[in-house]
Amino acid sequence: MMNAHAPVLKWLVSLGVPAREADWEMLYRQELPRIYNFFRYRMGDDAVAEDLTSTTFEKAWRARHQHRRDLSAFSTWLFAIARNVAIDHFRRRRAELPLDELNEAPAPDDLETAALRRSQFRRLSKLTAGLPDRERELLALKYGSGLTNREIASLTGMSESNIGTIFHRTLRRLRELWDEGGNQHG
Repeated sequence: MMNAHAPVLKWLVSLGVPAREADWEMLYRQELPRIYNFFRYRMGDDAVAEDLTSTTFEKAWRARHQHRRDLSAFSTWLFAIARNVAIDHFRRRRAELPLDELNEAPAPDDLETAALRRSQFRRLSKLTAGLPDRERELLALKYGSGLTNREIASLTGMSESNIGTIFHRTLRRLRELWDEGGNQHG
């Protein structure tokens, strides 16, 4: 996936403007998987996630002089851009996309396990699709991007305690729904 975005990085660097106070290539490589996974979790579509990841980095590159290291970490600033890109995407679409199954190729010797994982992912996707937008976004930031509760709190303006409470309630609700569905199918 990272190699697919190498042309984007080369294009950004080819704009000829020297980066200020940051090694953009290092930051790009470091943050690319987290930003991509945020969009992948949020959108459920690899192609859309790639497009929105590219848009995020393009906007960051163009606005790099606006980042103030004394106010926020680069990753926090970048995730703020990513969140705005997601909001813009949903505004244009006027409808949310359901999470689709991941297009992971199973190992040839373990097709049954891969089929079970895809089935479980589809089931979890349906359950998370029924959650409020805020909870889906928080799950994408936490599990898709691997951000800590503190980083999410800084990014969203919510308290770290509130983030933890929302996660606890959301995960408890998902477990209940999962168990209810298992009993109906079992």
